[in-house]
Amino acid sequence: MKKLSVLFLTALICCLLMSACADKQNNTAVVPEQKTEEDSETLEKSSYFSFPGDEPNTMDPQCTSEHYNVPLNVFDRLVEVKTVDGENQLVPSLAESWSVSDDGLTYTFKLREGVKFSNGSPLTSNDVRFSMERLLTHPKSRNQDIAVSILGADKLRSKAADSLEGFRVIDDLNFEITLQYPYGPFLACLSTPGASILDEETVTAAGDKFGLDIQQTVGTGPFVLENWKAGSEITMVKNNDFWGEPAKCDGLRMIFLSGRVSPLTLFQDGTLDILDLELIGSEAEYLLHGDIYQSLIVSGPRVGITYLAMNETAPQLRDVRVRKALQLALDRTAIMNAVVSGQGYVENGIFPHGLIGFNPDLPEIPYDVEQARQLMEEAGFADGFELDVYYQSNSAKNFRGLCEIISYMWEKIGVKMNIMEVEDTYFVNTRQRGKLPAYVSTWSADFDDPDNFIYTFFGSQKNTFARSLFYRNSDVIKRVQGARAIVDHDERMAEYQELERIIVQDDAAWIPLYSSQHNFVVGKNVKGFEVSWNGWSSTRYQNVSVE
Repeated sequence: MKKLSVLFLTALICCLLMSACADKQNNTAVVPEQKTEEDSETLEKSSYFSFPGDEPNTMDPQCTSEHYNVPLNVFDRLVEVKTVDGENQLVPSLAESWSVSDDGLTYTFKLREGVKFSNGSPLTSNDVRFSMERLLTHPKSRNQDIAVSILGADKLRSKAADSLEGFRVIDDLNFEITLQYPYGPFLACLSTPGASILDEETVTAAGDKFGLDIQQTVGTGPFVLENWKAGSEITMVKNNDFWGEPAKCDGLRMIFLSGRVSPLTLFQDGTLDILDLELIGSEAEYLLHGDIYQSLIVSGPRVGITYLAMNETAPQLRDVRVRKALQLALDRTAIMNAVVSGQGYVENGIFPHGLIGFNPDLPEIPYDVEQARQLMEEAGFADGFELDVYYQSNSAKNFRGLCEIISYMWEKIGVKMNIMEVEDTYFVNTRQRGKLPAYVSTWSADFDDPDNFIYTFFGSQKNTFARSLFYRNSDVIKRVQGARAIVDHDERMAEYQELERIIVQDDAAWIPLYSSQHNFVVGKNVKGFEVSWNGWSSTRYQNVSVE
């Protein structure tokens, strides 16, 4: 079957992107301005590194699952992920060393000596204990999954216990964490922003003001909160008492994008020192391929996957033959070339390029319209059907075009796709109720382990319901749960790869599309910026300087 012209698709996507919606709307809470006296002095510091970001509703790392710029720069974790010689590795951070028992249940940590929070309070094992217990019990915690495997977590959450049974303080610098069951990704989970370590004394005294009051929101990281000007910006100043290598710029300035001025304009007039090209849609092509900015482009892989999810309770999608036909009817190479200018990889499973456990030998899902038509006919849909496919409005800059291309391709097998752009709140709430028939989205790695992907979507009936998938292969779901407890790393990876093959290839439970490069352009005076290991927009700016 002759493939759809990539040139045509590129032209189509460019037209669609130019008509896409405006910048993502800010619907976070308004926080009172914390300090005003030194605004002018702060903003005049040319050695502050300025970058764009959404205004958070809190700076509390335990109570957000999306606003990570402050947690990554003001706080530290026990371990971090760094890319070493092209491979992602867990490296020491606040924890100087650790060991794991042969049964995979007990983790013994030793903290770095001499680490202090920015208010001068010393870091101790009790701060780590407090952080884990608060993570499980705070009513607004968004990251409880990090600690639910710890022994006694359920009792603590249900208030049947006052402390976390599986956490044992040995002394100020040494402690043990015992799990309820072996959980292979546990260390990787401790590298996520939600696992940031907090100062027990300060957080307890601050109460509800922690995460909102800059004076009471302190960490051990390379920067210290300086000012939060509501609706405008957050500034962070270099932490001169940081335990590690000092930050290379005097401070950070996170400028909130209001939509009144385009991010490209803010970069070109020098307000921003860096620009995330995902923020500007089709205008990115000019920066990527023009003569002016090419030498200033910094790129890194986004360890994530753009996919199309299908709800198996939708009448049209119950038959695996239909879901397989929808897979086969998509020329995913042409889609990737059109949507992200070929800067990425076509994916064939759940685990994207760059993630531990990625399987390069996974069979390719071919583009075969004739076979797709045959499967539709065998399933009783020779005349096709209509299908509503949703996406979030904050993804409008490329997802509208992506959906238009998918719709064009599916028309060849009789499927009329109704493209449904909805606000974020509606999308998330409807998906959690299991009511989206199909949708397009992207999932990026929070931590470097396949569990972060496969368990999120297929690890329980609750998870498949909350993702509007209703995956019905209960044996596979049980195996996904069981894989978490496999102690041997290679054995666990092999099990994940087999489950990935069954879910995507045999059961056609979702349609993998592509992973992509994440491109940024930096100012000529910026040195040291690197894309984070997982390709997030949020990153740690410790090594960035402004000359």
